Amino acid sequence: MSRDQLIGWGLLAVSAVVIVVYAWLVWFPLWEGLDILLLKLTGTIAVIGVFGILGWIGYTLATTPPPKPIEEIEKELEEELKKLEKEMKEEEKKETGEEKKKSEEKSGEESSSEK
Repeated sequence: MSRDQLIGWGLLAVSAVVIVVYAWLVWFPLWEGLDILLLKLTGTIAVIGVFGILGWIGYTLATTPPPKPIEEIEKELEEELKKLEKEMKEEEKKETGEEKKKSEEKSGEESSSEK
């Protein structure tokens, strides 16, 4: 059995035990008032958890700047594409210029060797 499976079975066992103990304490408290205390504690933790997460989402929405409009993003992408196309053309010109020089040098060497 892998480590993850072992952890999974452990979590399942612990959860089952907690559920049984919790239900037992709520329905058959060891002393008077324990059931009410347990329910109050559970309700408090649930409310704090739910509204804490809700508050965190609200804070995140309030402090995050709005996204750029789609038109602006499209414009930036078009500009980048134009720059890349321009760079590609310049590189092609350089490469073709270098090829011409090499071919001229070769033809110059061939003509000098024929003499």
